Amino acid sequence: MAINQKTVDEIFMRRCLQLAANGIQGARPNPMVGAVIVAPLTPQSSPLPTIIGEGYHVRCGEGHAEVNAFASVRQAHEHLLPQSTIYVSLEPCAHYGKTPPCAELIIRKGVRRVVVGCVDPFDKVQGRGIEMLRQAGIEVTVGVLERECQRLNCRFFTYHSKHRPYIILKWAQTANGYIDNHGEALPISNEHTRMLSHQLRAEEDAILVGHVTDSREHPQLTVRHWHGPNPKRIVLTRQRPLPRLIADLYQQGVQSLIVEGGLQTHEAFIAAGLYDEVRVETSPLLVSGGTHAPRLPGNLQLQSRTEWGGNTLCCYNSNY
Repeated sequence: MAINQKTVDEIFMRRCLQLAANGIQGARPNPMVGAVIVAPLTPQSSPLPTIIGEGYHVRCGEGHAEVNAFASVRQAHEHLLPQSTIYVSLEPCAHYGKTPPCAELIIRKGVRRVVVGCVDPFDKVQGRGIEMLRQAGIEVTVGVLERECQRLNCRFFTYHSKHRPYIILKWAQTANGYIDNHGEALPISNEHTRMLSHQLRAEEDAILVGHVTDSREHPQLTVRHWHGPNPKRIVLTRQRPLPRLIADLYQQGVQSLIVEGGLQTHEAFIAAGLYDEVRVETSPLLVSGGTHAPRLPGNLQLQSRTEWGGNTLCCYNSNY
């Protein structure tokens, strides 16, 4: 039974997204990108073409997804490239950086069609790669699973479109809504959620706490319960105005920031509208009083709700 082209495009774009996610640590500060090359190799009874090459952007400064996908095509299949379609989760680059333009490579390889998940917001690309391909006579389809492709690189997109890091507010609270026990530090996370927290740290560029939290709890803010690089450690003091700090982080190339500060720190970010994602961990613990957890902003949408060792993790999002 035949499958319409839209469905076929979505199937292979999902594979691009799976591949792209493998670059979550190595690709930074570049975006995560996956590429899949398909050709009509399958029997008449099969509704889908066959994948003859695929790749992803493994590490900044090394080959992009398209380069790795073409490199994976077996010699016996190279003659199929003029009949092939290449799927790419992000627009192929059109400029010379640490590597040559991928749009030029695609043109040289002579593929019939290119399917792009979303346009690259980087000012040296922004549609130029797509235009270059079309000028070469290649059919280009844009916007397949666009939201999913944008979401995968929400840090990269936010950094280049809003000129600031992607900001994640994160706190843990008791079942009755307190983040401490009458002003004293309270261990709310369990071994499962602590590991997830350190995994998040390994995937983000920087982490911030307020000066009160820093002086009271002396948090290490490392990834000691996970594997990966430690994020840049930042303490927000009264002498560091928030807008100036965010501007400095942008100038330093920091694309993502976790905020794990106390109530005042979180309220300052919320009041300034400086948040893209909020992660709240709720424990079944109860205390008779303490510091109330921050109030969730009204423009958030619940993205996921999971339970780990009795604690509930809720992730909210405001953009993608």
